[in-house]
Amino acid sequence: MPDPHPDHAARLDRVDRIARRMDRAFRVPVVGMRVGYDSILGLIPGIGDALALAPAGYILLEAHRLGASLGTLARMGANVGIDFVIGAIPLIGDLFDIGWKANTRNAALLRRDLSRRSPAIPRRPRTEAAHQGG
Repeated sequence: MPDPHPDHAARLDRVDRIARRMDRAFRVPVVGMRVGYDSILGLIPGIGDALALAPAGYILLEAHRLGASLGTLARMGANVGIDFVIGAIPLIGDLFDIGWKANTRNAALLRRDLSRRSPAIPRRPRTEAAHQGG
């Protein structure tokens, strides 16, 4: 059965790109950890974490538009909420942001939810699947 929404794959790829930029855009030299704009924005006192909410909110809105289940939307909202609340704690929140990666978690939740209902949607992003040999 063909996918009734052929643009789902392109929209999911866009969500994946945003999540990757927010959570994993840069490799920290020597340590090798990946950080993104979310972690960098979090360093700005007062407004950094609030600014990082915009892309996270877009991912959540796009999940709703794509028809994610209520359970998936709730989990995604919880991820964003945890990221925002703990991320607002000076220093501890900045370190937490590096490991939590709410946007990446949410993109994976969305893709997994939609791929269960449509075989046309791969379980992993195309670039990740190619990189991991699958």
